[in-house]
Order: sequence, then structure tokens, then C-alpha cells
Amino acid sequence: MKTKIITVALLLGFAVSTHAQKKIELTELPKPAQEFLKKYFSNTAVETVKKDAEHGEKGYEVKLKDGTEVEFWKDGAYREVDGGDKPIPTSFIPKNIKEYVAKHYPNEKITHIDYGHKDVDVDLTNKIDLEFTKEGKFIRGDKD
Repeated sequence: MKTKIITVALLLGFAVSTHAQKKIELTELPKPAQEFLKKYFSNTAVETVKKDAEHGEKGYEVKLKDGTEVEFWKDGAYREVDGGDKPIPTSFIPKNIKEYVAKHYPNEKITHIDYGHKDVDVDLTNKIDLEFTKEGKFIRGDKD
């Protein structure tokens, strides 16, 4: 009986999470998201585009052919760019964050940036995780 309950709960959870992401066309993204991709990732083809309702927040998730993932808020502003272990373009990253990384980690590249509700998380190629305020002021850094 306990196994059946767990199985039903897992299937229900899968159904809910599957429903939370719906594949859409690139042209269905808000204009700011389309323009961001065109400006900063024009050399990489788009693999999938999904409308995402993760954690109760509506937004969009784009996976590029090179493995980079870009998430957007529902208004089309970028929320996260994740290159995995590969460096990402930095021209959209606030100047003071780029300057901090260049000064303190001159041999490292940014692989990930994530705008949370209160802070900005930046990961480097050496697995260091840096945290900044929304204004780009350094808070702390942790080795992964």
C-alpha cells in the first residue's frame, strides 16, 4: 500500500512538473528576450524554447545548441545565463561585476550569472561562486 502511494505521488509530481514547462516557438518569446538572444548569442543556434512556471514564477527557458541555457523573466528580461563549464559572453554583465572578476580573478572567466530576488550569483571557471548585490557590489565568494 505504501509503495502504491509513493508511486502515485511520484507520477503526480512528474505530471505537474511536465505541465510546468511547455515548448514554444522562438517567436513566442517576449521581444526583449528575442533581442537579447540575437544580440549576444547570434553565433549559436537555439535548440529548445520553453515557457516555464518553475517555483510559481512564469518565465522562459532557452537551451542553445552549444549547451548554454538562458532563462528570462516573464517580461523578457534575462534572469540567468548558464554556460555549464564554458565561459559565457560578458557584454551584458554589469561593468562593476566584470571589473571585480578581472581584478581579483584575472585568469578566470564567468561561466554563469543568475539574478535572484535579492542578489546576483556569478560562477567562474575555477568553480568559485561569487555573490553581488543587485547594484553589483561584492558580498562574498565561496569555493565550490
